[in-house]
Amino acid sequence: MTPSAPDAPVPKGRSRRNFAGARPVMADVARMAGVSKQTVSRVLNDHPAVRPGTREAVLEAMRTLGYRPSRSARSLASGRTRMLGVISFDAARYGPASILTAINTAAQEAGYLVSSIALDTADRDTVVEAVNRLSAEGADGVIAIAPQLWVGRALAETTDLGTPLVVLESALDDGTALVTGDSRTGARKATEHLLGLGHATVWHIAGPAGWTSADHRLASWQATLRAAGAAAPAPLVGDWSAGSGYDLGRGLARRPDVTAVFASNDQMALGLLHALHEAGRSVPGDVSVVGYDDVPEAAHFLPPLTTVRTDFAEIGTRSLRLLLDRIDGPGERPLVDTLVPVDLVVRASSGPPPVR
Repeated sequence: MTPSAPDAPVPKGRSRRNFAGARPVMADVARMAGVSKQTVSRVLNDHPAVRPGTREAVLEAMRTLGYRPSRSARSLASGRTRMLGVISFDAARYGPASILTAINTAAQEAGYLVSSIALDTADRDTVVEAVNRLSAEGADGVIAIAPQLWVGRALAETTDLGTPLVVLESALDDGTALVTGDSRTGARKATEHLLGLGHATVWHIAGPAGWTSADHRLASWQATLRAAGAAAPAPLVGDWSAGSGYDLGRGLARRPDVTAVFASNDQMALGLLHALHEAGRSVPGDVSVVGYDDVPEAAHFLPPLTTVRTDFAEIGTRSLRLLLDRIDGPGERPLVDTLVPVDLVVRASSGPPPVR
């Protein structure tokens, strides 16, 4: 049998097939570089315990063979899947949906895939099952968008499962990393803005009880009125929808003493504007209205809505960065609270009170 000729050099940029005709694998790189597969793994993982000459030999073999490590190869090399889990509740609302989009974008830029689970209920068993499922899929860590207090309590019981966890919105006291918008400051700014315009007091359409952001805004509204020496009317509780803002607004529109209203989100503010218009109360001539969130449509309400802007994209990006930090330092579980600043956006829906 005539011996086969030695392999010809492979031009750079072209992929060489191995002897079986398949694309090159880690073993081919190790054979060409004269090292073990473990050393190739260390180079893929940028391990410091590889001599510069050996590292260069492995990299040169990769270039020569046109080797591109698969996600599974990188997982074997690093001990990670480069997949993250996200658990969301009420994901159809603007805030959670915007946060989820930002998480996906930031994860992609960091080289991670995202597996999402949307839950309708937030009891302990459902939440633990979701975390277990993501862990079973190999998630390196989990982000939970948990706006309700009871969701936070359920998540608190999952922290001993060994998966790095970052929680958005719900305040926990167990060392779980927390990222949230600064609702207390936002409500204070909204209330102070209306008082500063000369209104004797500010009415409030609150979000549902038990929602962290709604509770924080309600408490801050009350504290701001007390600090100003203003009477605090009984809060009206909505369900975040424009319909609830409209229903509550119809009652407010019949009261001549109502000159300023702070709604806990823009959708309820929209319903309030509808009710005031329907009742012939001008905004801001008779009643000033301030919302919360600064949804994209807020600038196009009639009149354009004064509101508190929450940077949901920043919340999502920060939560992703914080989770990656916890994955990189699994032995460290500090209590970390990250408050994302908010801004008051003044538009045409707020002004001085009417002259009596």
